Amino acid sequence: MRIRDWLKLIIIAGALLGAGMLFDRIGSAQSSEETEIVRSAVKNAALTCYAVEGAYPDSVDYLRAHYQLAYDESRYFITYDAFSSNVMPDIWVTEKGAKAR
Repeated sequence: MRIRDWLKLIIIAGALLGAGMLFDRIGSAQSSEETEIVRSAVKNAALTCYAVEGAYPDSVDYLRAHYQLAYDESRYFITYDAFSSNVMPDIWVTEKGAKAR
């Protein structure tokens, strides 16, 4: 092979690698947005419960049963740390199988 052929091959390989990295980054950003949407849904349900009942609920299960909170349980872990009935709980949402960053 001539040098020109090698250069073409290297350029094509670089372009393919760059495209792959771009698609991975786009998928990661979309996944992050979806995780934030689930977190917002949990937070809004907790705030609605507080407005209606005067207290934050003890668990996500309560929100699911009484405030129609719905999310894909096979896709997300939700950590809901309720400290007190009058303090907004800490809410963390993690996508199952997500890479550590």
